[in-house]
Amino acid sequence: MKTTVEIADALFHDARAIAVARSMTMRQIIEEGLRKVIAESAPPPFQLQDGAFGGEGLVRPMNWDEIRDEIYEGRGA
Repeated sequence: MKTTVEIADALFHDARAIAVARSMTMRQIIEEGLRKVIAESAPPPFQLQDGAFGGEGLVRPMNWDEIRDEIYEGRGA
């Protein structure tokens, strides 16, 4: 997409010097700068909170039937 942007003369000259030093076009310099600004403004990625609650976990290895029996011990038949 083509657009016109007005920037300060000093900023333009500094950007042009960087472009020449890196063998880049002004378009590449401007796009790189915009990408950096957009990346800095992006919200952090969603991260699930740690649901651990302290404890020692299983005291001994058990299968699912044994775990169920432990959970329901003393509650009915």
